[in-house]
Amino acid sequence: MPLLRLRDGAELFYKDWGNPEGAIVTFSHGWPLSSDNWENQMAFLGEQGFRCIAHDRRGHGRSTQTWHGNDMDTFVDDLKELFEHLDIKDAVMVGHSHGGGEVTRFLGKHGTGRVRKAVLVGAVPPLMLKTAANPEGTDKAVFDSFRDAMRRDRAQFFLDVATGPFYNFNREGAPRSEGQIRSWWQQGMNTSFKTAYDCIKDFSETDFTDDLKKINIPVLVLHGDDDQVVPFGASGEKSAKLLPQGKLKIYGGGSHAIHNINVDEVNADLLDFVRS
Repeated sequence: MPLLRLRDGAELFYKDWGNPEGAIVTFSHGWPLSSDNWENQMAFLGEQGFRCIAHDRRGHGRSTQTWHGNDMDTFVDDLKELFEHLDIKDAVMVGHSHGGGEVTRFLGKHGTGRVRKAVLVGAVPPLMLKTAANPEGTDKAVFDSFRDAMRRDRAQFFLDVATGPFYNFNREGAPRSEGQIRSWWQQGMNTSFKTAYDCIKDFSETDFTDDLKKINIPVLVLHGDDDQVVPFGASGEKSAKLLPQGKLKIYGGGSHAIHNINVDEVNADLLDFVRS
């Protein structure tokens, strides 16, 4: 099992799939999941000759369950170590939800020297939290309710998220996948309670506005207009306008998990973007 020992002794699990000599595409997963959430995209692009690399953020999946460091700056410093360890260059970075925040902060903090393009999928930037300067955001009470639900019964809360708003399985007539639900729940429960709890603050209160403005490479923003978790009007739409070279594609009726539900369409969009 490939593991990178980080500067503080924590171990970071990563996958390295596809053609070892191929152009590199990296994947950053959402909350509270793992690199497994990207398997459809990694398998597809790997079959097209790309080298696909994805990691489990610290506290998630098969990486060390650290007590401290469950914050965006630590996460992107970990990712920088992975890029250096694998000598990743000319990569396309892809991030979903909280992982889209990771991609954005990585590029804002560490620059674009090793990256040529990026893709944000249902991503949390610029800022999820409702503030005076961000009236389109979500009330803090919503995120407080997440924390309360975790403390009452994390297992049931994670099941409720997966059966409901994450995939839009709560929409009338929506086809429901029991397998997707079980996969989400399993990934979530494999994440440290402390990490999952701390990351509610991290994904909801981290402001990525300045990071977006700094990114000087092409960025494709993919977002469902029926995203119940990260509403389009407060995120994808605003991010595309803040990015110097942002390009937006809206998935009509799309959920927060378009890469899991609209698999063929997302794969085609990724392939077209990384090849161009």
